[in-house]
Amino acid sequence: MKRYFLDHTGLIFSIRVIGKITLMLIFLCVAFACGDDPKDVVDVKFDPNSTYTMKATDVVSLISDSGVTRYRLNAKDWLVYGKAEDPYWFFPSGIYVEKFDSLFNTDASIQADTAYYYDKRGLWELSGNVEIESLQGERFETSHLFWDQKRELIYSDRYIRIEQEDKVVTGIGFEANQNMTQYKIFNSQGIFPVEDKVAVRDSSVTEGEDQIK
Repeated sequence: MKRYFLDHTGLIFSIRVIGKITLMLIFLCVAFACGDDPKDVVDVKFDPNSTYTMKATDVVSLISDSGVTRYRLNAKDWLVYGKAEDPYWFFPSGIYVEKFDSLFNTDASIQADTAYYYDKRGLWELSGNVEIESLQGERFETSHLFWDQKRELIYSDRYIRIEQEDKVVTGIGFEANQNMTQYKIFNSQGIFPVEDKVAVRDSSVTEGEDQIK
């Protein structure tokens, strides 16, 4: 009877060799499988100006300035484009903002169908059914408006309708402080009693600038 003896040293050496060969074969298979096949490569381009970095829904947020709460913001959708060349926020589904005084009383509110806020410039751009209500109860209506927080200025070059307690003022273009307590209308179209449902153009006031306080 023949007997075969197993050399443990040789077995270990053989296992090591086989293991290395197996790893090499696996590596080659993976390398070929992951080759530069154009069909397997997806070219994804990131455009920071049109790709948002944050999205929030049903937002109610308090916004501070120099450590003091100044605004309360309500929006259905809030998109932040933080990597854009000019970083901005976008509110595609409308916005409502309340502005507070130093005692946390509301001294003005503003709403619009859509809005942009340019972070570095501190500039709001509001479009579509823009409405502002001041502390005095005056109501401002226009289609497009800018609110420059750094300059504390609100302005527009569009048609503006201002409803006061006893009259309605209309014109093209206006400028105001951000509390809406002082403002001026450019190219005034007239001043009419509130009870007049249809504003008739006042031909005596068609040019220049009216200052209303």
